[in-house]
Amino acid sequence: MSLPKILIVDDEAPARQRLQDILSDIQAECPCHIVGMASNAQETLDLLSTHQPDILLLDVQMPEMTGIEFVQHLERLRFNPMPAIIFVTAYDEFALKAFEVHALDYLLKPVRAARLAEAIKRVLSLRQIGAESATASSPTNLAESPKEAKRARECFTIIDRNRVLLVPVNEVLFLKAEQKYLTVFTKTRSYLLEESLSAIEQEMGERLVRVHRNALVARNAIQGVERAVHTIDADGEHEKTSESWQIIVRDTSERLPISRRQWPSIKALIKN
Repeated sequence: MSLPKILIVDDEAPARQRLQDILSDIQAECPCHIVGMASNAQETLDLLSTHQPDILLLDVQMPEMTGIEFVQHLERLRFNPMPAIIFVTAYDEFALKAFEVHALDYLLKPVRAARLAEAIKRVLSLRQIGAESATASSPTNLAESPKEAKRARECFTIIDRNRVLLVPVNEVLFLKAEQKYLTVFTKTRSYLLEESLSAIEQEMGERLVRVHRNALVARNAIQGVERAVHTIDADGEHEKTSESWQIIVRDTSERLPISRRQWPSIKALIKN
């Protein structure tokens, strides 16, 4: 059997080094191969895709995205093969949430060598009895974890040129559905997202507001509204003008049309 591949994830360099040293100390008892170390979610996604580790030693409290949220993102991606998740943290209050996403183990810092060896042996044991570590640690549908499902995520997971990117929700200006695609627009660029506009509205209604059947805009990105005049061909000979309202989005020249159905709620939002 090949040595289990381990990826260490912690935003603090001393903590990463500490885990590396412990793994070196227990090599005789628990042989393993460290395939990399990461300090944030994006680095972790890149290394997961490249090395496909068997075990993820994951810190819970990290900037931008917690370890719990990161595992949920892997579930949304249907990441395969899913590594066994061993949380490593200085906080004991997240244990329940960790096991709700089916973490294999939950280790408290400072991590003891014997405790880490025990967790790794558990992974090896599951492999030996024919249960893939991915299956053993893979989180189930979020509907089975109601406490976590109610919380809106902080990042969108984007597949971009064979790479997985995390786009913070607070950087999104608006989302637009066109034909079969949903495009996410930020100040610097746009991304294609394979999700439903309605599902995103339901999840993030406190941060995003619908302005048209095919568009959501970030509430804090609304700079104002303005009238738009349209010229139409009424009967083939005479032109007729029509007026409507559109959203002025900050940090972009884009104008989003406001449907008649959504105008009352947008008008109220602007007044407030």
